[in-house]
Amino acid sequence: MNQFLITLSIVLLSLSPAFAKAKPNILFIFADDQCYKTIHSINNPEIETPNLDKLVSGGTTFTHAYNMGGYHGAVCVASRTMLVTGKYVWHAKNSEKELKKSLDGKLWPQLMAKAGYGTYFTGKWHVKADANHLFGTARHIRGGMPKQTPQGYNRPLADGTDPWDPTDPKFGGFWEGGKHWSEVVANDAVDYLDDAKEKDKPFFMYIAFNAPHDPRQAPKAYVDKYPAEKIAIPVSFLPEYPWKDAIGCSKGLRDEKLAPFPRTKHAVQVNRREYYAIISHMDAQIGRILDHLKKTGQAENTYIFFTADHGLSVGHHGLIGKQSLFDHSVRVPFMAVGPGIKAGARNASPIYLQDIMATSLELAKAKRPAHVQFQSLLPMLKENKQGGLKAVYGAYVDFQRAVTAQGHKLLLFPRIKKAQLFDMKSDPEEMKDISGNKGSSAIMKKLFAQLLELQKEAGDTLDLKKTYPGLL
Repeated sequence: MNQFLITLSIVLLSLSPAFAKAKPNILFIFADDQCYKTIHSINNPEIETPNLDKLVSGGTTFTHAYNMGGYHGAVCVASRTMLVTGKYVWHAKNSEKELKKSLDGKLWPQLMAKAGYGTYFTGKWHVKADANHLFGTARHIRGGMPKQTPQGYNRPLADGTDPWDPTDPKFGGFWEGGKHWSEVVANDAVDYLDDAKEKDKPFFMYIAFNAPHDPRQAPKAYVDKYPAEKIAIPVSFLPEYPWKDAIGCSKGLRDEKLAPFPRTKHAVQVNRREYYAIISHMDAQIGRILDHLKKTGQAENTYIFFTADHGLSVGHHGLIGKQSLFDHSVRVPFMAVGPGIKAGARNASPIYLQDIMATSLELAKAKRPAHVQFQSLLPMLKENKQGGLKAVYGAYVDFQRAVTAQGHKLLLFPRIKKAQLFDMKSDPEEMKDISGNKGSSAIMKKLFAQLLELQKEAGDTLDLKKTYPGLL
């Protein structure tokens, strides 16, 4: 009889909300187009990001988080498909048609649901699968970007005039629907937190801002924080990148049409002003979410992850978009906060931003499927150890390939058979090609060998051996 009562009490306990919520909540906050160099407390005193700064001080920041690249101009599609499938870039591309077939049931939110989580989504999706099907609750599912207008391109004009105003709702974009999209995302997140508090399940929330993607619109109070004439010009500024056509960043690329050719310092200042303003506005919305998490009493059992799908040039190297393998376009902010994660810590170990998927599965005590290639960060987060990737792979269509390891980056432009080498320690802005220097040949050959191995892992079939026989 005593054994029966013990068994019964265990069963009843397992059905109680306290037991059901023993697993931690996961709050994933995702930005769009946010370069790693846009966090005030880490690397940019010019920008105001008080709430992202709280995540920096409250947890561990991975200072070298990368996206692997993209297989067409909408790099966000590749990044987000990798995120939900757990597959490296070219495998993710090849899996796009399987998202509704053989991979159905094996995608990130579905795996979290199987682990006992209530799943929520709002904002930018941009994956070839139905978010309504994958998440228990989904609202305001947005496409790749708010609608641009003709006036939003090729500006400001050479005569100093500007036909577009980031604060004016008449241009639509983020203002379409009557409320700024970043505020809509925050509203949804706040509602979700209220809903989750009443549920027996732990929550997994995928909160995806369209900001700071163009059209970079924000309320006037935020734009006014950043007078254009006071915005610093990137040290790698160029009026025009000499190999823009060979790397797939020609004048015809949509992102590159946003500012006039040749680039002027004023045009870059205006674009960066609006970039900073929409990030600061998004930061305020993130603050609302974090405050409500605390208000509802769910903060102590919640892991918070913040990152972005990729970076953005906004004037670096004479480029505006994200279709390059320079660090400003492949590196992103990455902060993790939660129980057992050291506060105020920084980890320089290279990681892929999509490692968040495997990390969340481990936190959920869910088995990681065999197809998931990205790795859990928990060993580094819980013990604050160095580790991560031995070499970072990068690709953009067939225009560019890169590998970063041992303090150097080998950057290849296969269409013109060009190879560059950068010392990332002495030249983090990637301005000085040292491929012709004495001793560089050995470094390049070693990196090239690593790149060939990484190609295999990533499912990359581009024949670099034929293009670069001198690096073998």
